Amino acid sequence: MKHDWIINVLSDLGTFSRQNGLHALASQLEDAKFVAHAEIASRTGDPCGGVHFVGRVDREDSERFGVG
Repeated sequence: MKHDWIINVLSDLGTFSRQNGLHALASQLEDAKFVAHAEIASRTGDPCGGVHFVGRVDREDSERFGVG
């Protein structure tokens, strides 16, 4: 759980980007979230990367990670 803040920040940046027509940036931020999950998981040994999706889950998150 201690790493969930970085995923939340990337999600918020992605939402802002999409809402403001910055589609290439939004796409890159989605990739960054995927990488963050993978790196956190590899360091913690937790397949969820220390992030357990308590609270808000973006549609993109639920599609990419099969949650929600």
